[in-house]
Amino acid sequence: MTATTEPSRVTAGDSISWLKSLPDYPADASWVLAYTFINSASKISLTATASGADHLVTVTAAASALWVAGTYTWQATATKTTQRYTVDSGSLVVAPNLAAQTTFDSRTSARKALDAVNLLLETYGSKAYMHSYEINGRKQQFQSPGDFMAFRSMLEAEVAKEDNATRLAAGLTPRNQVFVRFNSR
Repeated sequence: MTATTEPSRVTAGDSISWLKSLPDYPADASWVLAYTFINSASKISLTATASGADHLVTVTAAASALWVAGTYTWQATATKTTQRYTVDSGSLVVAPNLAAQTTFDSRTSARKALDAVNLLLETYGSKAYMHSYEINGRKQQFQSPGDFMAFRSMLEAEVAKEDNATRLAAGLTPRNQVFVRFNSR
């Protein structure tokens, strides 16, 4: 199936295609459409083929299987001989191909950090703040128990925010919603 606009979310390992109409830069007038998707871990370059006046982008399942999961910023450019114009930009989420994984940790960074902090607390009790640790390349060491507990509270708030966003996306009410009823006399 071919979409009529750039996707905002794809899964690595899937076949992907979309058709882009650019009346000012038609493919049948030798304009070439190219996409660059980039993030801190990876860069993906795609070139569309002509489909009449439109530009057709196709990615095989084998090619997208090599894509690194993550959020990419993208830019589309139309070129013809020495002319080049940026025609669009946006973001794309590449989800991992779970069928190709042997294990998968779906926790967010905040949840991983909170779990690590809670493990420190369970392991070292009131002396947990004295230990330094590293999560996702970020090192943390605390000067006092208060600093440690403040950091833990910040992580709990971030995880609660993520959980509420997930609940809202699923059509459920957030856990922090307060219901008020007024009675008339």
